[in-house]
Amino acid sequence: MASLATHFSAFVLLSPVGLRRLLCSSSLYLKNPSLFRAKTWYFSDPKWKNIDLYSLLIALPIASFSEIFIFLAFSGHPTYRFAFFQQSATIFFFWLLLLLIILRENLDYPMHIDQAFIFVLAAVTFFVEYSVIGKGISGLGGAMYDMLGVLTLACAFSCLYLSFRPRSFFAEFFLSSGLVFKGTWMLQLGLSLYTDTFGLKGCKKMAVWPKESENAEFKCDLEEDGLRGVALMTLLFIGHAMGIMMSSFVMFGWLGRSLNWRCGEASGPLLQELESEQRLVLVRGASEEIEVE
Repeated sequence: MASLATHFSAFVLLSPVGLRRLLCSSSLYLKNPSLFRAKTWYFSDPKWKNIDLYSLLIALPIASFSEIFIFLAFSGHPTYRFAFFQQSATIFFFWLLLLLIILRENLDYPMHIDQAFIFVLAAVTFFVEYSVIGKGISGLGGAMYDMLGVLTLACAFSCLYLSFRPRSFFAEFFLSSGLVFKGTWMLQLGLSLYTDTFGLKGCKKMAVWPKESENAEFKCDLEEDGLRGVALMTLLFIGHAMGIMMSSFVMFGWLGRSLNWRCGEASGPLLQELESEQRLVLVRGASEEIEVE
């Protein structure tokens, strides 16, 4: 929230994670739709291919500490100041969620953590994030952050649906695309709200105006400039959505022609779980054939 660098960092972390998740889930679905099952994380071998996970494990604590540092050092209005603490707590929750996912990958039965439980925790964490989005921001800036809140809610409900319907590829698709969308939209907000070069015409970049408001505010010289800015950002939001959707379809078509491409195949406890499910499907199929005969 504090600067262009913050938003760019969110873009660098979120969009690659969502893109890789979309690639892995789509490739697994195309190989065998009847056996598709969403995963909390699509691990790959060798381990260096999971660089997005390791990057998050390092970056999220740093980001959380940075928000706490700003909270302690900032001397502005308490409402705007406390928003940094809330964001720090949210980032820390996401970091704990990643640790739990790694534990699930490496723990054996009977200490195995249920996947549905992790999806529910992910949904709760997204709901917590939604509750703090736009805190400390008022005016036109708050309306633009509301669009980011919509994407966060989409991710939360997708996780909640996957907790009891893990075979739903559409929920997985919305979750993956939502993460990519959140990343690109964070970059757009950083450019439009926190810079003069890419800012909206007739509007000043986001700033705290102590004598006028207790929050940070994105101010425009004229009311017409503000209305034009909101309309432009709405069009950009739609453009981002269309671009991500079209890119997803192109990627889906490419994967359909390259079925040998592998990503996110199960290993360890996840592999045992998948193999047991496959055996169960085969047994059911054989029993149905016997009944027909």
